[in-house]
Amino acid sequence: MSDPISFDTLSPRFGLPLLFSGQAQKEVYVNEAHALIDALLHCAVESVATAPPAIPADGSNWLIGAAAIGDWSGKSNSIACRQDGNWIYVSPRDGMIVLNRATGQQLRYVGTWTAAANVTPPSSGNVVDVEARAAIISILTALEAFGILATS
Repeated sequence: MSDPISFDTLSPRFGLPLLFSGQAQKEVYVNEAHALIDALLHCAVESVATAPPAIPADGSNWLIGAAAIGDWSGKSNSIACRQDGNWIYVSPRDGMIVLNRATGQQLRYVGTWTAAANVTPPSSGNVVDVEARAAIISILTALEAFGILATS
């Protein structure tokens, strides 16, 4: 018979609270885990901001920008999730992707939050081949930067 599995008090990736047999007030831990899962599952943020909104709606998420102030001070790059009138903060992990509702663009986290770069379209120059090559290289560079294509 194998040894029983021993768990820490929190899950390793997002710090979800884990239950133990005989634990008092299990509902607190279960509710906290469900609130975090609710905030992170198919995560969409309202926008990137450095200060909390004046009247945040429960269930809304915000990506905290650099030099955050107020309740978000010291939480730069985290996701602020409004749950039951309180802020829950989630530290990003490599590979996270969120939708920025303000821009309609996806943001990806690999050490820092990044978005795909804008591609400059050809401007009908005299030498079409040179412009076409530059546009294609620009597209490939943007796709590589966002992780859609492997870097060459």
